[in-house]
Amino acid sequence: MASKEIRYNNKPFQLAYELVNPTQEKVLLVLHGWGSNKEIMKQAFGKTLPQYKHIYLDLPGFGKSSNESILTTEDYGHIVALFLEALDVKPTIAMGHSFGGKVSTLLNTPCLVLLSSAGVVTEKPWSIKLKIATVKFLKPLGMTFIRDIFKSKDVENMSHEMYETFKNVVDEDFEDSFAKSNAKTLCFWGKEDTATPLYTGEKIAGLIANSEFYPLDGDHFFFLQHKDFIAQTITEQCEEIH
Repeated sequence: MASKEIRYNNKPFQLAYELVNPTQEKVLLVLHGWGSNKEIMKQAFGKTLPQYKHIYLDLPGFGKSSNESILTTEDYGHIVALFLEALDVKPTIAMGHSFGGKVSTLLNTPCLVLLSSAGVVTEKPWSIKLKIATVKFLKPLGMTFIRDIFKSKDVENMSHEMYETFKNVVDEDFEDSFAKSNAKTLCFWGKEDTATPLYTGEKIAGLIANSEFYPLDGDHFFFLQHKDFIAQTITEQCEEIH
């Protein structure tokens, strides 16, 4: 594992990353989802796509990368762009899972691979709406412990900065960003995904002009069982893109 310090908004970010196939010229950047880290992505794709130099990055605040700021997805995009500049690389492909899909979309790479990407706002179940309403009602009364009881499992043990960042990004509507993408885009989705449901993938693929949609068996982490198919499709669809 290596690390690189970059500065964004006059604050330092120590970013942990790992290279696979470091002598290859064409670059594949792989970004994980919220609450995850680079290891699960390397587990899936580290032994595939040998024609690319792989960069597996821990996004700020995850894995071994630092974050002491309250960020938006756009901030994450700028930070990753600065990281790539510091490494002096221009990826041919950005691949992102869930939250990492939104960040990848902002990087304007020639080829974009979305794995059950976040970015389409979904209707919340009534149970979640009730929790939100209860927290909003009780917060002025100083009963912030209620907020802690209702926190999503996605934010357990988070710092204040990462919790506020989570609130910034969790319900972002990214449809305009998808619609502006000029990348050759491959959208892979888990048919049984409940975090980013299949219909959101169909919508994203419809927003991106040059896209292909591949529904596959499995849940939000479907790509672990379909890594070879995904890699083969990337080879066929993105090989001639520079």
